[in-house]
Amino acid sequence: MSIHLIRDLETLHRDILSMCANVEEIIHLAVAGLFRYQRDLSSQLVERDKQIDRWDVKIEEDCLKILALHQPVAIDLRRITTVMKISAELERVADLGVNIAERAEGMASSSHLRVSPKMQEMATAALEMLHESIDAYVELDSRLAQKVCVEDSHVDVLNREIIQEVMQQLRENPLDVEPLMHLFSASRHIERVADHATNIAEEVIFVVEGRVVRHGGGTMSRPVPQ
Repeated sequence: MSIHLIRDLETLHRDILSMCANVEEIIHLAVAGLFRYQRDLSSQLVERDKQIDRWDVKIEEDCLKILALHQPVAIDLRRITTVMKISAELERVADLGVNIAERAEGMASSSHLRVSPKMQEMATAALEMLHESIDAYVELDSRLAQKVCVEDSHVDVLNREIIQEVMQQLRENPLDVEPLMHLFSASRHIERVADHATNIAEEVIFVVEGRVVRHGGGTMSRPVPQ
């Protein structure tokens, strides 16, 4: 691997780490809005989401330049194409943050409703998965990536439990259907954050091991060159 390619890969890694940190903060702020009303939260996060969109475009352009200039092969090629996929996943997570903030604002006039503490637990778990999936990519750690994939089931369980609690509140307070549907949607959006983290982790496994594990796939029929 040339010195120039090593340098460009290191720059990509730093950009992905920075992008992920900003996306994590968007989700953190959005989830906090479910527990305490913040005026204009969604509009604030929309502006931050636009920054993530620009970051996504920049990373894609940088990846294409590296492919054109260095013509990498084997694992280097897989790493660069995976960066583009990771960037796209992070951009979608930022969109989910805006959606969660909008749901929080939809609940602002219904302060009597209970927001389950499991919502914060689920958000914390999903963000940890996201952070770990990026670490797994940078460190080429397929074991950590596999751990992320396993952790997704815990988030799924929390989401189902939260939805059951929402349905119970709906039975008790049928007039609160609109804000409770906002709460229902917020839970689904947080669960989707974990899904995107899992997608990233699955890409890491492919980079490191050459195995396609998404959609229940197994080992590739042909070995992938290292």
